[in-house]
Amino acid sequence: MEQKTKNILIIEDEEAIRDILRTKLQTNGFDCCTAGDGLEGLALSKKKKPDLIILDLGLPGLSGFEVCKEIRKDKTICSTPIIMFTAKDSDVDRVIGKVIGANCYLTKPCNFSTLLKEIMRLIGN
Repeated sequence: MEQKTKNILIIEDEEAIRDILRTKLQTNGFDCCTAGDGLEGLALSKKKKPDLIILDLGLPGLSGFEVCKEIRKDKTICSTPIIMFTAKDSDVDRVIGKVIGANCYLTKPCNFSTLLKEIMRLIGN
C-alpha cells in the first residue's frame, strides 16, 4: 500500500523564509501549505489538519504562542506536532514554548538538515 504524503503547514510571516522552507520540504517529498500570519495559520491548521506545523513566534495578527495555545485546545488538531521556528533565542521563550505545547524549539537561522531531522523524528515518512 502506498504511503500518504505527509502535509506540513508553515506559519511564517517572512515570505522569503516561507518560500525557502516550502521548496526544500517539497523537494524532500512533503506536501506544504503556508500562512503569513497567526490568524490565517490557525484557520488553515483547523481546515487542513496537517501532519506537522512549523510555527514562527513573531507573527502579525496572533502570535505564535497564541496559535500554539489555540491548537492545543482544539480536540481535532491538539495532537499535531508543532516545531517552533523562531529568531527568539532566550531561555524564557524556549520554556514558554515547551509549556504551551511545542514539541520542538529551533532558532533561526537553522541548518535545514537539523529541521528535517526533527520533522522525521516527529512524524517519520
